[in-house]
This record gives sequence, structure tokens and C-alpha cells, in this order.
Amino acid sequence: MSITALAIVLAAAVCHAAWNIVAHGVSRIGLPFLWWGAIASTVLWLPVVPFTGGLGAASPTEFAIGVIASAGLHCAYMLVLQRGYATGRLSTVYATARGTGPAITVLVAVLWFGERPTVAELAGIAVIIAGVVAIGLVDRGSGPTAPGGRGAEAGMGTDVTGPRRRLRDRVDPGLAWGLATGVGIAAYTLWDAQAVRTWGAAPVAYMVGTTLGEIVLFSALLGRRRRELVAVWRAHWPRVLAFGALSPLAYILVLAAMTMAPVSLVAPLREISVVLVSVFGVLVLREGRATWRVAASVAVVAGVVLMAT
Repeated sequence: MSITALAIVLAAAVCHAAWNIVAHGVSRIGLPFLWWGAIASTVLWLPVVPFTGGLGAASPTEFAIGVIASAGLHCAYMLVLQRGYATGRLSTVYATARGTGPAITVLVAVLWFGERPTVAELAGIAVIIAGVVAIGLVDRGSGPTAPGGRGAEAGMGTDVTGPRRRLRDRVDPGLAWGLATGVGIAAYTLWDAQAVRTWGAAPVAYMVGTTLGEIVLFSALLGRRRRELVAVWRAHWPRVLAFGALSPLAYILVLAAMTMAPVSLVAPLREISVVLVSVFGVLVLREGRATWRVAASVAVVAGVVLMAT
């Protein structure tokens, strides 16, 4: 992997960690916040399209097919991620998702795109995924903590007893939602890689087209929650703007990197963001087992070094 591609992916990781921290803080709001996030993303990035290659080499039909499908995949991913953040710890959900997604992506990229990573790159991929999954498993069995330090059931005032309680104790909801999110990550990553690499869609225009589609889909899903939109904007507009700037930027950088390096390398490498989120979880959210988290994070960094050599 070239130094330029490496720098782009690392910048994407920083942006990705930042917007996930923002999203975690308002995860209980759900759809109204995601709707505003899609609006902000489109408004902030649409003016940049003419200066970044327009639609790129993709035909209008290819571009339309790409962004429509991508919008559906990204909406599903966002909804599952927000649900995970509302029921589990930030580090658990994020790390599990970011480990599962690349694992699936690498496998499919090798089979579908015919990519052949070197031995060192494969070793780096394995170490990164192992480190990410280790972070995600730290809280298994300790019970989920939603934003504000309460579990989802506590936040809703529900007494969980009997079989349901025993099931929850065996399977951390954060792990379950993280795994589901990882499947979504793999799906949109592989689809979007097809759009920018095979069809030649310009990353910025493609991302803006996707956020436009998200606005339509989230609007259809809002229903009676439309009445909450004004209050959500007034209370959280700084977070909305931060989300609108950082979330597209993180993925635009990833899409750009995919035009320079194999998907099987880009997907795992961007998971350096797990280290940043873990540090935030330990220092700010006071999530426990700091030594384990740091050790697993060091493993992620070691994997990055292997891939970069």
C-alpha cells in the first residue's frame, strides 16, 4: 500500500471515530437525529461536488443505481448502529462491528474481486481483526451500558426477569448488535467499492447522492416522530453539524483510498479508529478493564504496521 493511501485511510479513521463518538452521545434519539444528519451531510457537501470531478466516469444510470442501493444499505447500517449504541457499551458495539465488517469484506474481496494480499498483509489483517474482536469481547457478560450509564431496560423502566434475563446475561446485546452492524458494514463497503472502482463514480458526488437517498428513506420512516425534529435541532444542532461534516468525510476518504489500494487492505486498515474509540471509552466514559483495551488496541496498531511494510 502506498504512503498516500495509508495517510488517507488513517485520516478517515480519525474522522470515523469522531462521528461515532458524536452519534453515541445521542443514540437514544434515533431517527430524528439521523434525519438531521442526512440533511446536514447533503447541505455541507453538495457545494463541493463540482470541484471534485462531478459524477466521475460513471454513467447517469450506473450512478443512480449505485446511490439508490447504497442509501438503502447505509440507512439500515445507521439504524442498527444507533440501536446498538442505545443498548450496549460504545467500545463493545463499535469494536465488534469494526472487526466483523472487515473480516467479511476481506473474504468477499478475495473471492469476488480476485484480490491477492501478500503474506505480511494477510498477517496484518488477521492481527487487526483479532485485536478489534478482543476489544469487543471485553464487556461480555458484564451487562450493557447505554449512554448515561444505564442499560436499555433501565432507561425504559422495564424489569427484565426470567428467561429473557438469563438470555441477556448469556449474550451481551452490544455484541449481537455489533455483529449485525458488521454485516451492514461489509455490505455497503463491497457495493460502494464496486461503484467507485468499476463504474468510476466520483467519491464526493457518490456520497452526496447516498445522503440524498437517506433523506428520502428516513423521511418515510419518521412517521409521527416528525414533531420531534424542531426540538432535536434546537437541542443538538452542534452535534448534527459535526456529524454532517465528519461522517461523509470519513467515508469519502475511504472511497478515495479504494481507488488506490485493494479493498481487502483498506477495510481492515481503517479500523485503527477502534483504538481512538477505546481510549475515549476508558478516559471519558469510564468503561472498565483499561489494560485489556489498551493491549488489544496495541494489537490493532501492530497489524497496521504489518500491512504498511
